[in-house]
Amino acid sequence: MSKTKHCEAVRVVVRCRPFSKRERAECENILEIDDKLGQITIRNPKAPPDEPMKVFTFDSVYGWDSKQSDIYDDAVRPLVESVLQGFNGTIFAYGQTGTGKTHTMQGITNDPERRGVIPNSFQHIFTQISRTQNQKYLVRSSYLEIYQEEIRDLLCKNNNKKLELKENPDFGVYVKDLSAVVTKNATEIEHVMNMGNQSRSVGFTNMNERSSRSHAIFVITVECSEVGPDGEDHIRVGKLNMVDLAGSERQSKTGAKGKRLKEAAKINLSLSALGNVISALVDGKSTHIPYRDSKLTRLLQDSLGGNAKTVMIATVGPSHKNFEESLATLRYASRAKNIKNKPRINEDPKDALLREFQEEIARLKSQLEEQGMLAKERRRRRNSKRLSKSMAGMEEDIFKESLTEVWKAVQEESEVKHYTKEGSDVPKSLTWQGSSEKLKPLNEHRKSMEDMQWDQDALEKIIEKYKTMESKLLVGGKTIIDHTNEQQKMLELKRQEIAEQIRREREIQQQMMLQDEETLEMKETFSSLQQEVELKTKKLKRLYNKLQFVKGEIRDVIDEHVITRQELEQTQHELTRELKYKYLLIENFIPPEEKNKIMNRLHFDSEEDQWRLQPVIFLVGADHLIVYAAFGVPEVFLLNCQTKSKCI
Repeated sequence: MSKTKHCEAVRVVVRCRPFSKRERAECENILEIDDKLGQITIRNPKAPPDEPMKVFTFDSVYGWDSKQSDIYDDAVRPLVESVLQGFNGTIFAYGQTGTGKTHTMQGITNDPERRGVIPNSFQHIFTQISRTQNQKYLVRSSYLEIYQEEIRDLLCKNNNKKLELKENPDFGVYVKDLSAVVTKNATEIEHVMNMGNQSRSVGFTNMNERSSRSHAIFVITVECSEVGPDGEDHIRVGKLNMVDLAGSERQSKTGAKGKRLKEAAKINLSLSALGNVISALVDGKSTHIPYRDSKLTRLLQDSLGGNAKTVMIATVGPSHKNFEESLATLRYASRAKNIKNKPRINEDPKDALLREFQEEIARLKSQLEEQGMLAKERRRRRNSKRLSKSMAGMEEDIFKESLTEVWKAVQEESEVKHYTKEGSDVPKSLTWQGSSEKLKPLNEHRKSMEDMQWDQDALEKIIEKYKTMESKLLVGGKTIIDHTNEQQKMLELKRQEIAEQIRREREIQQQMMLQDEETLEMKETFSSLQQEVELKTKKLKRLYNKLQFVKGEIRDVIDEHVITRQELEQTQHELTRELKYKYLLIENFIPPEEKNKIMNRLHFDSEEDQWRLQPVIFLVGADHLIVYAAFGVPEVFLLNCQTKSKCI
């Protein structure tokens, strides 16, 4: 049995939103989408006309006229099916602020056509559970947000409470004290999501009226109990993380100030940490993956290079004003495409070993059956060959005998003619009577072969018709609901097969495009030196264009880095100015002894990577009060017994 874990690449899907009302009048389109090849082309509006456009290839690409159901059926449905089988799955939407991440993930719950990924997954999970037999399920849901690098429970009444991240060798990274609600149907879990959305942090910016100011993660845990071949219950657990990331933004475009500026700084910091993790995973040379640089990357640790199946939905805008942001998003998504995960079913180790043995037994059995079928096929072919040879021999013998008899009949006929010439009176109807009787066995044999072939074709048609008619009937003991569920299940399987076939065709086309150039070079033949010179000149021009394209990419990356650095410097300047203002307030309005007390209470929490205040402990005596503060000297205050006030 193979002990190597199956590797699976992160699936990346790109979606382009339509123009907004404001953009229609004053903006031009810079994106071209080829959904058949999974390619998106972006044009630099400031570049000269002869500069080549940048082309990116992904697993799937969707334009502004795409439907929510198309994206779900293509990218998300197979992932949710895997979660029901016991795998971990993660879907996260990434992109610039205002490009439709929240619309893609949540959409409009009440409208079936505009429902997003999260509500569609609710319907999918509970529909599949209702169709299963001899299985028990427990579905739990949690909802959290990461706001300014602090984790908050959106389902808790006191959602200002900061939660801590913990790590367990068995369960991985988890959030301590995160509430989980048990749900029994899609309506209940939708109610849970709506409750959480009311507590989520949103705000106004110049680019989006309802901009998400936090990263939101909706977690669905599906536990399944099933009786195995040994008669005991076997439990597997699948977890689905649906992540709506806050949008990357630039302060110059959003006009963020004060509180919004702090939020933007934290958002960009966590997204930058996510980008560093992706780069380190793709690089292959990095010995350290910086998961601990932000809480977002720690929570997504299994989803990026770990035990999970992951789908990334990158959203972009078509406007020329957002060229830099769209290009950065496409590059980000292109890097993520190369991440390899190692998903496995979450079950008891004993169950996992049992599953491995069962799979090995099934594999060996199928091999034996294949070999048996091949042996049967060989025997059938040998028998059919022998039969055909014997039939051909019989037919040939009959034909030879008939031919001999025909020749005899012809000779007799010639004799008859001879007699007729001499004046004998022989009727003409008797001349071919002998020969036709001799050919009768051959004709009967051919007719019997044709009848057998016709009978076989007719039998196959009757069997096909019988199966069609039988599928329309309701079997006794089955209700109409069971029959409808079976038909719906078959319909969904056909849809999945079609979607899988489309994906394979797209992958084959992409591979063919990559191999075309190599194949052409290998097949090149020259009839003259002039032709060789011309073809090699074309090849040289093509390589030169590639070189220019790579140089342009390097320039773009450097320019993007410079712009990002300038934005960060501007943000740093704003935050430094605000910090100086607070220092000024502390120095002028807070007494030095009170400031020292606070400083003595401070300690650094290495797990949370932040400073915390130690709690103060009060011990009240008969005539004194002792105040204990961590890392500080206990202070004793004398109390007036009449008023219990502190003596100065």
